[in-house]
Amino acid sequence: MIELSAAPMTWVTAGDSITQAGTHTRGARGWVEHLHERVRRQLDRRTDIVVNTGVSGWTSADVLGSHHHLIGRFAPDILSISLGTNDAHAGAVELDAFHSCMREIITRTPGARVVLQTPVPTAPAARATRPDLPAYCQAVRDLAHDTGSLLVDHEAYWLAHFPDGDPSEWLDDPIHPNALGHLHMADHMLRTLGLGELVRP
Repeated sequence: MIELSAAPMTWVTAGDSITQAGTHTRGARGWVEHLHERVRRQLDRRTDIVVNTGVSGWTSADVLGSHHHLIGRFAPDILSISLGTNDAHAGAVELDAFHSCMREIITRTPGARVVLQTPVPTAPAARATRPDLPAYCQAVRDLAHDTGSLLVDHEAYWLAHFPDGDPSEWLDDPIHPNALGHLHMADHMLRTLGLGELVRP
């Protein structure tokens, strides 16, 4: 659970295209924009800052290599890290490297309350290119446990809603969430962090 301070807070969301949320929402809000709405408007934290530094196509190594630009210079109070979908393309042989990069990103951000998010599942059509994605999700869970980070387990949440293993209803293509998928990501994150859920107009 996130403890909100009386003073303004800075939230940084680092990740890949699913965090960046371009194209596949078809003009609707991505999950970070929903977080922004919940924190700054609905929770009336008007002077909090929510920064989206997601970069399409990037891996944990890319984010680590640009840590200061994407994360460090903002000195975040809350740091969300949502990576693994692109890392998983390299297969199981890169799991140790993924684990090391993720741990180093956390280590280089002292003072931040870290939130680790598992990747969302892909549609069956994408499984051939990312067969080890579940192992990367487990690596995120292990890191959360080992580092005391908060865990938002999107994989488990999505699979609970789609026991047949096909979440295509929440996807725009075999990999990227659509607007509905982003809305579910936001609500699941907010509930997990103890921030309620989005209030619909």
